[in-house]
Amino acid sequence: MSLFPRICIVLLCLSYAHSVIAQNSKANEAASPEMARLAKMFVGDWDTVETMERGEFFPNGGRRHGTTHWKMGAGGTTLIGEGHSNGSAGELSYLIAIWWDKPASGYRFFTCFNDASSPCKVRGTARWEGDKFINDYEEPVNGEQRKFQDIFTQTNRNSRSLVAAMVMGDGKLKTLITTTSTRR
Repeated sequence: MSLFPRICIVLLCLSYAHSVIAQNSKANEAASPEMARLAKMFVGDWDTVETMERGEFFPNGGRRHGTTHWKMGAGGTTLIGEGHSNGSAGELSYLIAIWWDKPASGYRFFTCFNDASSPCKVRGTARWEGDKFINDYEEPVNGEQRKFQDIFTQTNRNSRSLVAAMVMGDGKLKTLITTTSTRR
C-alpha cells in the first residue's frame, strides 16, 4: 500500500475518534441554565448510604448501601438517575427523571421503584431554595394524603445529602430517611 492511502486511513481514524470524543463530551451538557444547575449537583456515579429513622414506616430503623448513576438525557432537557441499594431496610431499585417545565417555572419528577403494585408515577414538583433542591409531593398514608419533601443538599463537589421527610400536622418536617451520596 502506498503512502497516500495510509495517510487517508490515519486521517479517517483520527476524524472518527474526534467525533466520538466530541459526542461524548456533549452527552452531559444541559439544554438550559435550570438543567445545568441540576447537572452540576447530580451528574456522575455515586456510592450511597441510606439510614432509615425508627418510626411508623421503619419500626426497627434500617440501612441500605448502593450506587446510583445520573446523566443528562434527551438532548440535555432531562436528568436521569438510576440506582440500586440493599440492606436491612430491604432492596431498592429506582429510576428517576427530572425536567424543567418552563411554562410552570418549576421542575417535574417522574419516578419508578421496584414496587409491583405502583411502579411508576409523576411524583411532585421541585424548586431551589438557596442551595437546596426540594421536591414536594403527596403520598397516601393510612388512607389519607400526606405531604412529603425530598431535600437535596450538596455538601461539597463530591458529596451531597438527601433528607426524605413527612410534613406533620403542625407544619414541621419529620425526617424518615437520610441518604448520603459520595462521588465515585
